[in-house]
Amino acid sequence: MKLEAAWKLEEGLLVGAFLASILLPLIDFVGRPLSGFHVPGAAVYLQQLTLWLAFVGGLYAVRQRAHLTLSTAELLGAHGRGWAVARGAAQAVAAVACAVLAFGAAGLVVASRDQGGVFTLGIPVWVSELVMPVALGLMAARFALAASPSWRGRAAAFALVGGAFALALLPRPTTALTWLLVGVVLAAVLVGAPVFVAMAGVALLFFFRDGTPVAAVTVEIYRLVASPTLPAIPLLTACGYVLAESRAAHRLVRFFRAVFGWMPGGIAVLVAGVCALFTTFTGGSGITIIALGGLVYPILREEGYSEGFSLGLVTASGSLGLLFPPSLPVILYSVVAEVPADRLFLAGLVPGALLVVLAGGYGMLIGRRVQSVRRSFSWRELAAATWEAKWELSVPVLVIGLFVSGLASLVEVSAIAAAYAILVQCFITRDLHPVGDLPRVLLKGAALVGGVLILLSSAMGLTAYLVDQQIPDAILAWVQQHVHSPIVFLLVLNLLLLVLGSVLEVYSAIVILTPLVVPLGVAFGIDPVHLGVVFLANLELGFLFPPVGLNLFLSSSRFGVPMVKLYRHVVPFLLILGAGVLLITYVPAMSVGVLKLLGR
Repeated sequence: MKLEAAWKLEEGLLVGAFLASILLPLIDFVGRPLSGFHVPGAAVYLQQLTLWLAFVGGLYAVRQRAHLTLSTAELLGAHGRGWAVARGAAQAVAAVACAVLAFGAAGLVVASRDQGGVFTLGIPVWVSELVMPVALGLMAARFALAASPSWRGRAAAFALVGGAFALALLPRPTTALTWLLVGVVLAAVLVGAPVFVAMAGVALLFFFRDGTPVAAVTVEIYRLVASPTLPAIPLLTACGYVLAESRAAHRLVRFFRAVFGWMPGGIAVLVAGVCALFTTFTGGSGITIIALGGLVYPILREEGYSEGFSLGLVTASGSLGLLFPPSLPVILYSVVAEVPADRLFLAGLVPGALLVVLAGGYGMLIGRRVQSVRRSFSWRELAAATWEAKWELSVPVLVIGLFVSGLASLVEVSAIAAAYAILVQCFITRDLHPVGDLPRVLLKGAALVGGVLILLSSAMGLTAYLVDQQIPDAILAWVQQHVHSPIVFLLVLNLLLLVLGSVLEVYSAIVILTPLVVPLGVAFGIDPVHLGVVFLANLELGFLFPPVGLNLFLSSSRFGVPMVKLYRHVVPFLLILGAGVLLITYVPAMSVGVLKLLGR
């Protein structure tokens, strides 16, 4: 009973933090034009709420096994006692990393207490910051308990945590021992430990070897929390999950069918369009294939499309729309690269539309060969379908309109989108019950938010070490010595991102690669916004790249088709979309031209 009460408290904190995060920006947005009213210290409170969503969400993600892992972990997955022991050891390594991070966070809280900061309500700042060491400590305990079904195995995991702290009492490790331990951490991630364990663990080991306090990793969290755009990530996650858990997909399919269903191959355009729109709000996290796959795949088969083409189109369409507002990967890239998110969104409109048109156009070409019964166009059905889907269709209009107009900040737009989705799905369409369903949906979003923000926090620590050691400068010097043309640099970048984008899921790829790629782009005189569009478009393509692209795993799991069989079905889409990515890369007017046209 005590454990269940603790779980309820954890879930209640997450739901409450989500709702408060939506409410605070809304108050500022509504109050500003009316009387200039705002909540004193609202920005600081929103930062603290984001901090709580990150760490309590990260704790919840451990419980739900929702932390982001490498795609290769699934590829290496196997059964048997040996693999069970290996996966248990990986969980034990994760427990060690979290325990050391908790120790560093505790030191950060003590330093904050000594500074004596106080919120406007009179609450000391360090009280709120206690969520970091407490959540990380509980995460360590949960990873250790998950290391084995037996108490003997769990005791071994806890002993490993104790051994890690005992190691700190010894002289600083040699370089050879440090690299050996780095190898252990990376092996654990390949077997199934979360990606954040690799970044946090490697940073902790190198800082420890250099005699730097481990709090140097956790102190980077504050640089992350101070980002004015970071709260948009949990807000848009809430919006995406609310739409995904409702019947919005059915209404959108009916609308796109009414618009394109009469055309030869129009059903393929339907699939590309509705998947792109859905991915826009779910951020390329795989929800599109899981939520829409079972809906649109049978429609394609009923229309006479082959099994191979249908599987290929659904798999490829699962990542379309990644560049459109309010996509989470765009916001995450803007935070890491320090490029304004609104400029990235505007610059991605034409490139994103090009990829959707290419996928849909190929579907139309194949559709002309399909001998299916064509539906006649009906204005009545179009009007009825539009009216039924009006609330879902109005979400991107609302978001883009507020972005372009400048009436609201990115965080305010994100809060409006989340509140609008909740209002529509809970009280207008009534697909979700505000008490029976909404908390469950927000908790699903919280698991993703926790995973992403813990990952980003850990990446900031690793990035700090790389900067201290001047690693980006060394890479820049090497590239400038061997690559002398921006065109060649972009081609190498295309290939690198394609391969790494197939191994890493999108959030991991952004936080790992962006700090290395951005300085290179600057050195070659490439517009930072254009570089961001190229970066994200390549990652979008990497979802399809064999052998371990994320969409391949999801489709294989969703439809029960062997991965090897999927490879040949996605090759045509890979080639067509690849041509589109090259066009986006070498015609910067497609991205920055829009900004110039709008005077941005």
